[in-house]
Amino acid sequence: MNIYSLFVVAIALSLDAFGVALSIGLDSCVKRKNKLLFAISFGFFQFLCTFIGAYSGFLFNTYITYVPQIIGGMIIAFVGAFMIKEGFDNKEEKLLLNFKMYFVLGISVSIDAAVVGFTMFNKISSNYVILGDSVFIGIVTLILSIIAFIISRYLKRIQLVCKYADYIGGIILVIFGLKMMFF
Repeated sequence: MNIYSLFVVAIALSLDAFGVALSIGLDSCVKRKNKLLFAISFGFFQFLCTFIGAYSGFLFNTYITYVPQIIGGMIIAFVGAFMIKEGFDNKEEKLLLNFKMYFVLGISVSIDAAVVGFTMFNKISSNYVILGDSVFIGIVTLILSIIAFIISRYLKRIQLVCKYADYIGGIILVIFGLKMMFF
């Protein structure tokens, strides 16, 4: 996968974390330290889920069977459609600032990364390339989460922004899935 495609995937996967970070950033009881811990959590779990998914896909292809591009594209398009559907859902959740929330939110915004890793990075034969791509996705997520916290200081209408983040991320994944299936 070239760097451009990897960057587009990283951005698409990071938009969930971006939307959640915007929401968290508007909560007045969240301190700078908490914001940094959330950003680190989002980046780490995005990396971890991508790596686990990619390595699982590699092992699946090596020892069980080859996963065709069409199936992978369909799964990615499905994840994108699911993200768009999440954008329509009304999310009114109150943030609880305890240690578990860093894990819960970190994993919840990163589950789609495992699916994308499984389907897109399963042909990579080098563990170093899988690790590098996963780290890249984690770093992009970390940076976008920090940017979201900075932007959240200036935003007044978070519901609108969160919905668009889900839609944009979902649309990008649907397009990428279609690209995998047909091109």
